[in-house]
Amino acid sequence: MKTRKFGGSGIAVPVIGQGSWQLPERGKERERAIKALHRGIELGMVHIDTAEMYGDAELVIADAIKELPRESLFIVSKVLPSNASYPGTITALERSLKRLGTDYLDCYLLHWRGHIPLTDTLAAFEKLEKDGKIRSFGVSNFDVDDLEEALDCLTEGKIVCNQVLYNPAVRGIERKLLPFCREHEIALVGYTPYGSFPRKGDKKHSVLKDLAKKYDATERQIVLAFLIREEGTFTIPKASDLAHIEENAGASAIELSPADLALLDQHFPAPDRDTPLAML
Repeated sequence: MKTRKFGGSGIAVPVIGQGSWQLPERGKERERAIKALHRGIELGMVHIDTAEMYGDAELVIADAIKELPRESLFIVSKVLPSNASYPGTITALERSLKRLGTDYLDCYLLHWRGHIPLTDTLAAFEKLEKDGKIRSFGVSNFDVDDLEEALDCLTEGKIVCNQVLYNPAVRGIERKLLPFCREHEIALVGYTPYGSFPRKGDKKHSVLKDLAKKYDATERQIVLAFLIREEGTFTIPKASDLAHIEENAGASAIELSPADLALLDQHFPAPDRDTPLAML
């Protein structure tokens, strides 16, 4: 599995991780999800993303990792904006640690901006990092102006990542946000990488199908390879069965040629003007 430096943290992290939004939480589907998480880790996808908002996903992940060496994993969770006061952030982190069955997180994020001042949340993040409760921290769903404000709030820590919606149909971040993140050593982690996947018969689907055949891959692997083409970018597709996990992991080895990147850019064009930050 290909890795690259995770922003200013200096930590090498797999370019393809595992998301956990709407992860099955009950019965046989839950057991399948746990097996899938295990398989993903075996294939090098040790970056596991979750959040306190994601129902019992933290508990499912806890069961999946309980027999594994903690230092081999890169676990990320997020605090809800409504809980992101200084004391609220610390309490939320302790709650997530308990649910995950670990004594630290590799990265802790503010899920999106709320009414609580960023100075309070970031001060709590800096405190948690200093105390060894988290190895790094970042944000999610922040545009350039949000990041500029957040950077001004720091006293000693670094914002190492920004997690945003990013897929071939949603590329507005490439105009200003991605260059800004690269300039400030902030990893850009894309969620919902498949987005609205092209239907069969659509020209876009035909392009993906032809490229998949060329690279002995699947259409979805071509999408993931496209999204991680830029330095500093990562993606966290969710998969709760073994076949999809193995498909996701296989995309790491695909290096699309400049001509094929240009072809994808032609059929999945980025906007030619600034657009509001898209988010789910």
